[in-house]
Amino acid sequence: MNDISILFAVAAGMLSFLSPCIFPLLPAYVANLTGSYVSGDKLIISKRTLIMRSILFILGFTVVFMMMGASASVIGQAFAANRGIIEKVSGLLIIMFGLQTAGLLNLRFLMFQKKWETKGSKGSWHSFVVGLAFGTGWTPCVGLALSSILLLAGSTETMSSGILLLLFYSLGLGIPFLLISFLLTKSLKVMTKVNKLLPRLSAINGWILIVLGLLLFTGQLQKLSAWLAAIAPPIL
Repeated sequence: MNDISILFAVAAGMLSFLSPCIFPLLPAYVANLTGSYVSGDKLIISKRTLIMRSILFILGFTVVFMMMGASASVIGQAFAANRGIIEKVSGLLIIMFGLQTAGLLNLRFLMFQKKWETKGSKGSWHSFVVGLAFGTGWTPCVGLALSSILLLAGSTETMSSGILLLLFYSLGLGIPFLLISFLLTKSLKVMTKVNKLLPRLSAINGWILIVLGLLLFTGQLQKLSAWLAAIAPPIL
C-alpha cells in the first residue's frame, strides 16, 4: 500500500460517482433507498432516515468491493513470481479501460451491465441489501474504474493492502453519495449544475486511468510513491 495508489483509488471512486451512468440516477436511488418523494424543488425525507439508510447502502457495496479486493490480492500473490508480467498486463488493461472511459475507444464488450432485483419491505436493512446488489451488479462506467482498481489491488504484495485499496475506492464513491443526497433535500438544482459537467468528468476519469495504467506498466508507480513519501507524511 502506498500513497499514490490510495489517491488513485479515492479519485477513481469520486469520478465513478460522478459518471454519466450513476449521477443522473441519484434522485431515483435516494428515493428507492429512503422512501422519500419530491415536493417542489427538493426531496422530502427526515435527515436521520436519509443518513442512516445512505450509510447502510454505502456499507453494502463497500463489503462487496473489499471482498473483491481480497480476492484480487490472493490471485496476484499466487503469481508473485511473475509480478512484473502481471503489472505490465494490468497496466495495458487499465490503459484500455481509460481510453474507453474517455470516449477514445468504443468497445461494446466492455459496456456490460448486471442487475439485481431486490424485493421485500423497504426498511433500513433494505438499503444494505441494495448496496450489496449495487456492488455485485455495477453499471458499465463504474465497472471500468472498479476493474482498474482491482487490477491495481492484484499487484499489491499483501491481502490487507488490496482490501484497504478497495476501502478507499468505496469511500471515494460513498462520501459524495452521502453529501449530494443531503443536498437534494435542500434543492434539486445541484443535479442540473453537475449534469452539465458530466462529459468532462468522464474524460477526466478516463485520463486518470490512462496515467495509472502507464505508471503501472512502466514500473514508475513505486518510484513515484517513494518520491512522494520522501516529501510528505504518509497517508497510512
